[in-house]
Amino acid sequence: MASLWTFTLLCGLLTDTLVQATLSPPVLLNLGPEVIKEKLTQELQDHGATAILQQLPLLRAMKEKPASGIPLLGSLVDTVLSKIIWLKVTSANILQMQVQASAANQELMVNIPLDMVAGFNTPLVKTIVKLQMQTEIQAVIRVETSKEGPTRHILSNCSTSPGSLRLTLLYKLSILVNILADKVIELLAPALPQLVKNELCPVIELAFNDMYADLLKMVKAVPISLSPDRLEFDLLSPAIKDNAIQFNLVAKLLDSKGTVNKYFNNSVASLTIPTLGSTPFSLIVRQDVVNAVVAALVPPEEIIILLDYVLPELARELKARIRVINEKAADQLGPTQIVKIRTQETPKLLLSQDSATVAQLIVLEVFATNEALHPFFTLGIEASSEAQFYTKGDLLMLNFNNLRCNRIQLMNWAIGWFKPEPLTNIITEILLSTLLPNQNGKLRPGVPVSIVKDLGFEAASCSLIKNALVVTPASSQMLDSPLSQ
Repeated sequence: MASLWTFTLLCGLLTDTLVQATLSPPVLLNLGPEVIKEKLTQELQDHGATAILQQLPLLRAMKEKPASGIPLLGSLVDTVLSKIIWLKVTSANILQMQVQASAANQELMVNIPLDMVAGFNTPLVKTIVKLQMQTEIQAVIRVETSKEGPTRHILSNCSTSPGSLRLTLLYKLSILVNILADKVIELLAPALPQLVKNELCPVIELAFNDMYADLLKMVKAVPISLSPDRLEFDLLSPAIKDNAIQFNLVAKLLDSKGTVNKYFNNSVASLTIPTLGSTPFSLIVRQDVVNAVVAALVPPEEIIILLDYVLPELARELKARIRVINEKAADQLGPTQIVKIRTQETPKLLLSQDSATVAQLIVLEVFATNEALHPFFTLGIEASSEAQFYTKGDLLMLNFNNLRCNRIQLMNWAIGWFKPEPLTNIITEILLSTLLPNQNGKLRPGVPVSIVKDLGFEAASCSLIKNALVVTPASSQMLDSPLSQ
């Protein structure tokens, strides 16, 4: 009979979930522009991008690609170069990059502004003549499908942005030096964009590839501990949506021995993915994965309570209610009367916009004493509670509140058949005082969401949408925001 109730209850709860169903991944990680630019900026620093800019061979580039349309070009270049003892980039900065949705479908545009100062020494003046050089690198992030390897995000079409080049003399000197500086600018202007592209674009692509590998490693290598079980992820498919890199992930629930107990793939579920907006990232966990996590933390169990010793007031109230049903049975209840509470299955959560409901099937038995072999009666209970999700740092917390007995059915009886509805209030109080604290105690350690700090944020925040849980950073301030130097 319990199996029939399980089927009926779950069908009732999940009917709305399957209406207007669409295919959805078990777990979805969206990384917005803030995360992408911070991670890519850090990788550029680690790959020495500014040092590469400071080593740009400006003199060689001037010789190899002189300006067109200048009379006596070779003589001009030789004349200019003869007046320069050395020419080099003295300082370089990668300014705040921008990542935004491209006009092309499912692509992101990356703009990386560069600010450099070049100095040259000439016999015409004792001080170093300084030029400011500004330009911008543009690249595209897109999804590449390859026959030779897995589908992944790549960075391509790296080049200097047309019209972004600015070369200016930082301060004026003598007329002769100013003229020489103008000629140097004239020769550098056509050579610098190609030079920057040739020297820096390979580094940017390498930095992106390393960033991408680190992101995949972070997703795969850090399981969510459920003690002793764990939840692991793997890449199902990459995508680009709006202004975010998207990872569609599969999920696996493993036991302490590493055996996969459950595997979650694409499934039919009505799931509307919220846009990131200004949120740096979001981790969206489908309802069935959330239920698997809860099942690992709160497995079916049996609780045996000596009611007179633990909850004497409720024991007296239960005896009074039973007396109304059967006076002889009430007189048999001794100080060692036992209440057994057995959860038939793990709690089932139904997630909707900003709220969550927990459904449970419970069997409750009342024994006259601790030596009684058979219960006075057995009740089948369909109960529901409110589920409250919240966070502490990078821990995801869950608490069950306000348990209600929605339906009570008499399954077996030894004191004569009776209607169980008069027992609803006392049974609810017993469950609130015993089962709910027991389950909340198992949920109390929380579930670590290490990806929050792995992405550089201090704490997590959570919210609910229909059929899914959404984890986002508590604030947009990252722990270690790399600066372009």
